[in-house]
Amino acid sequence: MKVVLLSGAIVGARTRSTLREAQKVLTERYPDVSSEWLDLAQYDVQFSDGRTYWDYEFTSDTRHVAKTVLEADALIVASPIYQASMPAPLKNVFDLLPRRALRDTVASLLINAGSARHYLVPEQQFKPVLGYLGAQIVQHYVYVEDQDFDDEAHIVNPNVLLRIRRLVEDTVALANLYRNMRDETPVWYEAGHDPAELEDNP
Repeated sequence: MKVVLLSGAIVGARTRSTLREAQKVLTERYPDVSSEWLDLAQYDVQFSDGRTYWDYEFTSDTRHVAKTVLEADALIVASPIYQASMPAPLKNVFDLLPRRALRDTVASLLINAGSARHYLVPEQQFKPVLGYLGAQIVQHYVYVEDQDFDDEAHIVNPNVLLRIRRLVEDTVALANLYRNMRDETPVWYEAGHDPAELEDNP
């Protein structure tokens, strides 16, 4: 299994700090799981102009970021909230992907914001986009406020750390469940055929 840890902010330290806590749990609890860190601040991703990722230069950061997301069995997305919505760099990555690109991917959310006022933004902005792309979404998410960090952007609220641990555990468990389901899926279902048709036309 491959888990991609996607940091959706290009400035600030709190989003990365939250994602590092998830990575720590993943490494400690699941040493056999492969993980990859994908920090958008480290890449020069082009603005989506309607093309899908394969139409960009083969060696570009744009193509690398999109391809890495597509190869994930599970995607843990950490993001701040800007203007009561998803930050543009993160939405840009999703805009580069083809329709239903995350059909076989489990996705979970780690959200940080200045206060509790934007608590429903993940439900209203993030989940619909992930759902449209076909992701199997871990329904609960971790919402972290400014008061949960110290001055060096470390999480100091033990309840938040506990919730991050549970989110990672649920993400891996759900990814394993869907992988087993896919392995047991009949060929006719994946191909979109009616089993009655196959019986009539062996």
